[in-house]
Amino acid sequence: MLGYALAKALDEGFLAGRVGVGMGWLGVAGAGVIAGTVGTGRVYRCVADLVEPLRDRLVTGVVRRGVRDADRGALSGLTQQVEIARDTFAGLVMVSRSFVFTSVGALVGLFSLAPALLIVVLPPLAAGVALFALTLRPLARRQEAYLRADEALAAHLGTVCPGLRDITAAGAERDVEQSTARLIDAEFRASRALARWSVTRVIALAIGGELPVVLLLLTTPWLLTHDVTPGALLGAFAYVTQSLLPALNALVHGLGTSGSRLTVVLRRLTANTPPAPDPTPAPAPLDAPHRTPPRPPGTAAHKDLPRFDSPLSDPPRSTPPLTDPPRSDPPRFDPPLSDPPRSTSPLSTLPLTDPPLPNPPPTSGAHTPTAPSDPTPPSPSPSEPTPTPTPEPEQPETPPSPTPPPSRSTCSIPTPTPTPASPSPPPPERPPPPTHPSPPPQTSRPTPAPTLTLTNLTFAYGPASTPVLDHLSLTLPPGAHLTVVGPSGIGKSTLTALIAATLTPTEGEIKIGGRAAPDAKAHRVLIPQEAYVFTGTLAENLTHLCPDPVPEDELWAGAEAVGMAGLMRTLGGPHAPVDPAALSTGERQLIALTRAYLSPAPLALLDEATSHLDPAAEERAERAFAERPGTLIVVAHRIASARRADRVLVMDGANTAYGTHGELLESSPLYRDLVGRWSASS
Repeated sequence: MLGYALAKALDEGFLAGRVGVGMGWLGVAGAGVIAGTVGTGRVYRCVADLVEPLRDRLVTGVVRRGVRDADRGALSGLTQQVEIARDTFAGLVMVSRSFVFTSVGALVGLFSLAPALLIVVLPPLAAGVALFALTLRPLARRQEAYLRADEALAAHLGTVCPGLRDITAAGAERDVEQSTARLIDAEFRASRALARWSVTRVIALAIGGELPVVLLLLTTPWLLTHDVTPGALLGAFAYVTQSLLPALNALVHGLGTSGSRLTVVLRRLTANTPPAPDPTPAPAPLDAPHRTPPRPPGTAAHKDLPRFDSPLSDPPRSTPPLTDPPRSDPPRFDPPLSDPPRSTSPLSTLPLTDPPLPNPPPTSGAHTPTAPSDPTPPSPSPSEPTPTPTPEPEQPETPPSPTPPPSRSTCSIPTPTPTPASPSPPPPERPPPPTHPSPPPQTSRPTPAPTLTLTNLTFAYGPASTPVLDHLSLTLPPGAHLTVVGPSGIGKSTLTALIAATLTPTEGEIKIGGRAAPDAKAHRVLIPQEAYVFTGTLAENLTHLCPDPVPEDELWAGAEAVGMAGLMRTLGGPHAPVDPAALSTGERQLIALTRAYLSPAPLALLDEATSHLDPAAEERAERAFAERPGTLIVVAHRIASARRADRVLVMDGANTAYGTHGELLESSPLYRDLVGRWSASS
C-alpha cells in the first residue's frame, strides 16, 4: 500500500496540481502503516503460545537424558542450547512471516504500478534469496561443529573442576592443562569457521536488496519510455527500500543465524531423548530398603526418636554418648550419637516444656553470653501457660540417678534394648573467640531458649514432586548450635523456611518450645541471604524486631558484638539516615545480622546470612550469635561454619547424616567431599 499510495499521490495529485488529492493519498499511506503496526503487535502476542511449549518440551528431554545417561554436557544443553532454540524459533516465526507477507505485497504493488518494474527488481531479489538458501546447509554444519566443541569443553570442565584436589595430589596439572587447552582451541577454530561462512549473508543481502536499487537508477531512462510514470518509479523505490530490503535483511540475518542454529540445536537436543516416564509409580522390589512409617503412640517396637536414614553413613555402631565436661558457663546441650536408657514411652523424646537454664556462676568461660547472669533460673512468661505433661505408662520403679541427664536427641535408631554406654573423653575445647570488646549487659532478661522439635517432617513442592524432606525427625535442646550443609539446591533453605513457618509442611510437625511453629513467631528470627534494609534511620532498622525501645548503648553493644560498629560510625551513628541503594550487599547483611542479634527471639536462623562477608567478619558474627543466649541454626556458606558448630546436619535429598565435624568426616562421604571442595576453593 505504501508504494502504490505514493505513486498515486505524485501522479494524480501533486504533479497534476491537485494538492488535496495528493494529501489524501498520503493519508491512505499513513493509515496503511498504522494498520500494519496493529497486526504486528497481535503477532507478537501469539508468538509466546508457540515458543514456550517448545521450550518446556526441550528442557524436559534434556533433563531426562542427563539423569538417565549422567551426561555432563546436559549443563550446556540447559543453559545455552535450550535458550538458543527458544530465541531462534521465535525469531524464525517473526522474520518468516514478515518476509513472506512483505515480499508478496511489494511484488503485487510493483506489478500494479507497472509490470516492467518486475523485470528490474525480481531477478536480483531471486538471486540473492537463492544464494542465501544455498549457504544454509554449510552454515548448519559449521554451527553443529561449534556446538559439539562447546559441549565437549563443558563435559571436560564438568569432570575436571570437581576433581581439582585429586589433580593436584596426583601432579597431573600439566596434562589437564594441555587437554583443556586443546578443547578450547577446537572451540575457537569452530567459531572462526562459522564466522567465515557467515560472510555469505552479506553477499546475499547485497545482491537481493541493494542491487535492485542500483538497477532501478540505471534503468530509469528506459523505464520512463516504457509506460512507467514518475510516480510509479518513486513507488518502486519505496517498495524496494522500505519493504523488500528490510524484509530481506531480517530474513538473511534471522535465518542465517537463527535458522541454521535452530536446526542444529533441535537435532542435538532431540537425539536419543528418552520416552516420558509412566506416571503410575512402579512397585518397590521386595528386597529394597524402605522407610519405616511413623508409628502411633504406644508402640514400643522402636522409640519415637529423632532419626536420620543416610546411605552415605557407615552402619550404626555402638558409640558412647558425647558428654561435655563441667564448665563454668551455662552448658550447651549437645545431642549424643545414642540415647542413654530411658522410658520406652514414645513421647519421652518430645519434651512438652523447656528445661530451665542452669544458673551461671560468676566466673566467665569460653562461651560467656552477652546477657547478664540472673540469680534465679528463668521461668515461662505468665502470659504463656505451661502445657501439662502427658502421663506416661506405668514403669517399674528404678532408683533415681543423682544427676539425671537432660532430654537429648539422637541421630540413629537405637536398638530395642540399649546398653549403658561408658563415658568418652571430653571433646577438645572450642578455640577462643576473636578478641573484641564485649558488649555491656542488656537491661532486660532474655527469653528462655526453646526446644526445637521436628517430628516426621516431610515437604514437597507439589503433589507429584519428590519430597525435599522425607520424615525428618530432630530435637535440638536449648542453647544448641547446629550447622546445616549440603549441595546447592538440596533443601537447606527449605528447612529454615519450614522452621520459620514461611512454608507449610506436607506431613509432620514443627514445635518451638512445645508450641507449633506458626504460633511461635516471637521465638524465632530468620535472616535470609538477601538482607532487607528499609529507608529510615539506622536505629529504626536495628530495632525493627524489638517490641520495646532499645537504649543507644545497647545498639552500640550489639553492633560491636556482630562487627557492625565500624559501619555504624561511618554512617554517622544510630540516628543517621540509611539509603539501602547506597549500601553494599555485605553492609546490608551486617545491618540485618545486628537487627536479629538485638531481637528478643531466642531461636536464630541464619540462611547463608554471611555469604557476602569475608571469613573474619563471618566468624565474628557467628560467634556473637553462638554466645548470645538461645539456639542457633546456620546454613553454612563456608566450611568454617561447620567446624564452629556443636553438631552438623548433612542434607542429601531425603537422606541425612548428623554428628560432629570429626564424626562426619569419618562416616559421611558427602560431607568429606563438601569439606574438600570448600577447602580447595578457599
